[in-house]
Amino acid sequence: MAKVDLVFRQIDERTRDVALQLAIENIQPDAVHVIDDVRPFTECVAQMLRIEHDCDYVVYVDADCLILENIRPFIDSCDAPYVDAYVSDRFRGRLHCGVHITRIDLVRAMAAVEVPEDDLKYVLRPESRLRNLAMKPMGSAKQFRNFDILHDHFQANHHIFMKYALRELRSRTKDQRQRLTRSMKKWVTKEGEFCDLTIARHAVEYARRMVPLTATPDEVHDFIVALPRHADAELSQLGLAGETPFTRADLDHWLASNADRIRYGQKADKPKVFGLGLSRTGTRSLTSGLQMLGFDCSHYPIDEDTYIEIANAQYDLTLLRYFDGLTDITTIPIYQQLDKQYPGSKFILTVREKESWLGSVSRHYYNRPAFKDVEDPDEEVHLRMRQFLRAAVYGCYNFCRDRFSWVYDQHVRDVQAYFKDRPEDLLVINICDGEGFERLAPFLDRPIPAEGFPHKGAVLSRRLAEEAEAQKARVA
Repeated sequence: MAKVDLVFRQIDERTRDVALQLAIENIQPDAVHVIDDVRPFTECVAQMLRIEHDCDYVVYVDADCLILENIRPFIDSCDAPYVDAYVSDRFRGRLHCGVHITRIDLVRAMAAVEVPEDDLKYVLRPESRLRNLAMKPMGSAKQFRNFDILHDHFQANHHIFMKYALRELRSRTKDQRQRLTRSMKKWVTKEGEFCDLTIARHAVEYARRMVPLTATPDEVHDFIVALPRHADAELSQLGLAGETPFTRADLDHWLASNADRIRYGQKADKPKVFGLGLSRTGTRSLTSGLQMLGFDCSHYPIDEDTYIEIANAQYDLTLLRYFDGLTDITTIPIYQQLDKQYPGSKFILTVREKESWLGSVSRHYYNRPAFKDVEDPDEEVHLRMRQFLRAAVYGCYNFCRDRFSWVYDQHVRDVQAYFKDRPEDLLVINICDGEGFERLAPFLDRPIPAEGFPHKGAVLSRRLAEEAEAQKARVA
């Protein structure tokens, strides 16, 4: 069992008392540290990194997060350096923020990072910036998990104004601006209605007027420091009075009134989901898209338990006690058995124009041999899994254009034939051609997120192509 510290960060959140109560109930920390009303966030982060911990994990929780399920079992079984929680945000739908499960060695590495000077990324997102800098030499990637957490619900007007003025400043790259614009399109209110969505829209417009795109990092920092005063002045002009404190009874009433809401957490009632696409058909993008819809799937697992179970025809996979499904070619030799083992599951076949796929997968196989000498036991398991799956899926260990072309056609035919009488259980989707949430979300009975679909393969394809070209040049 892990030893866990809770660092609870509160400023003026209306939910702070209820949020702290829920965090203690559902994390069951060994120690609690409260960072109380420390601004700006750069100073808050500096203070939290000066805390001397004696624990395995630190869970940082913001006071706008209402944790509605017990996440302690997940933390006790966790070994990742960093897990970001997907939450249900009042203004932006499903996204990851507000609850950060951080292993103690990463916390200490963050504390040792030299704070970058004149760095806008640090000014706008100091915690994220330091974490990314600390993780880089560790060679580790973030992980994400879905929990039943409400974020930014029930907040005071003052808090919403400051948050969405800051959100506008953080949305000044092309991608971030598109994300904010998509979110704002979903802020639909009745004519004449004035609510938290109206305040957020007002704050975005205010920040755009007050902080020009040409503002320096120092000017942006000064505006952030003065945000409480800006909020006071604007809300006073709008004639808005303060709200009553938020209570546990208010939350219970809301939960009872919204009993039919979609639950995204670990215990939510949802089907298993299996991706049936071959490698380089958008399987990583599918995995990320599923996660945004509340399905935590393991992409191409390479752990020893999964290898031993699959190789010995055991389909009650240990991994699926902790994940909502699997993606990539791990499923392909056994999807019919998984269908029987997990009744009610959903299956997603990712396809791609075949010539494009053959080019991509040939580059994917570059520098990924099936056999080589290794000393690391984990790498040895990875190699055994690679050998097993290449033999089971492709019938060969190395890329062979004619063989792979035949396998692609045969696999698509086999899957469609297997599900021909159950069209409701199979989605065929071409992510590489731009398809995404507009097809995936309805198939899984989920609302379409405000966030765009996470197309991830283009970057990897570009890198592999560059590596292949560089190799050709060296040989020439």
